Amino acid sequence: MTARQTPLHSGFDSTSTAAQVIDGIDLHGKTAIVTGGHSGIGLETTRVLAQAGATVIIPARAPDKAHEALRDIVRTEVSRIDLLDPASIDAFAQQFVASGRSLDLLINNAGIMAVPLTRDARGYESQFAANHLGHFQLTARLWPALTRTGRARVVTLSSGAHRRAAFDFDDPNFEHHDYDKWIAYAQSKTAGVLFTVALDRRGESHGVRAFAVHPGRIETGLQRFITMEELQALGYRNRDGEIPEEQRAFYKTVQQGAATTVWCATNPALDAMGGVYCENSDIAAAVTANHATLDGVLPWAIDQDAAERLWALSETMTGVR
Repeated sequence: MTARQTPLHSGFDSTSTAAQVIDGIDLHGKTAIVTGGHSGIGLETTRVLAQAGATVIIPARAPDKAHEALRDIVRTEVSRIDLLDPASIDAFAQQFVASGRSLDLLINNAGIMAVPLTRDARGYESQFAANHLGHFQLTARLWPALTRTGRARVVTLSSGAHRRAAFDFDDPNFEHHDYDKWIAYAQSKTAGVLFTVALDRRGESHGVRAFAVHPGRIETGLQRFITMEELQALGYRNRDGEIPEEQRAFYKTVQQGAATTVWCATNPALDAMGGVYCENSDIAAAVTANHATLDGVLPWAIDQDAAERLWALSETMTGVR
C-alpha cells in the first residue's frame, strides 16, 4: 500500500480552496450525495459541487435545518438520515436505489468528534458508529447505484488524528477499557482510511474508486463538545481564548478545508487511482509511526490485512454485506 501513497505534486497546496481545485471541471448530469452537506466543510463541498453543475443530495438528521442552510444553493435536495440509526440509513438508501438514479459521487462527510461516552441502540460507541459504521452501511446499501455509472468515487472524511491510535480490534466499543474520547475519535478516523483501502479493492473492477481525506484543522461546529479549558490544556488556545500565534499556520478556512474532498471527488488525475489517503489536495506520503511532523499517513491506517479485518468486523456489527 505504501507504493500507492506517492504524492502527485498536483499544483495545489494547503492554501488552495475548493473553488480553485474544481475550476474548469463540469459536473452537469452528475449526482452526488454529501452526508452532513449542510454545515461546515460539508456545506462548502455541496456549494462548489452544485455550482459545477452536479445535483447534490444531502441526507441530514435535521432536514429542516438543512433546508434552511441550502435554500440559496441550486440543484440540492434534502432527505433524512441518522448515522446512528441503521433503519434510517436503509430507508434513505432504499429510496435512492429504487429511484433508478446513478450515483457518481458519495461523500461520507458527516461525523462527530470527542463526544462524551454514548452508545447507539446496539450498544456501539457513538464515534465509531457514526463516523465509520454508519457510512459503511450507507455505502454498502448504495452499491447498486454506485456501480450503475461505471465510474464513481467514494470519498470518506478521515483526519490527521488517525496518528493518535491504531484501530483496537479487541475493544472497539470501550467495553473493557476506560473511555477516552480522543482515542475513540482517532480510532474512528483510522477506520475511515482502512475502509477506503478495503472498499477500493472491491470497487476497482466495478469502476468505483475510494479516497480518504484529511481536511486539515478548521474551526467548525464539529468542536462543540470541546471546552475552552480543554483547548487551552491542549495548547490550541492561549489564556485569552485565542489561537496561539505559533498555531495559526496549522488552521484552514472552511473553503480551504473542503478543497481536498472536492479534489478527490473530481480531479481527472485520479481517474485510474484509488485506495489512498489524501491531504492538501494531493496524495499524502506514507510515513513511519515515529514521523515527527503532522503530515502523511501512518502504517496502521493503510495496512491491507487490518483493512480486511475491519471490513469483516463491520459486516458482522452492521449485519450488512
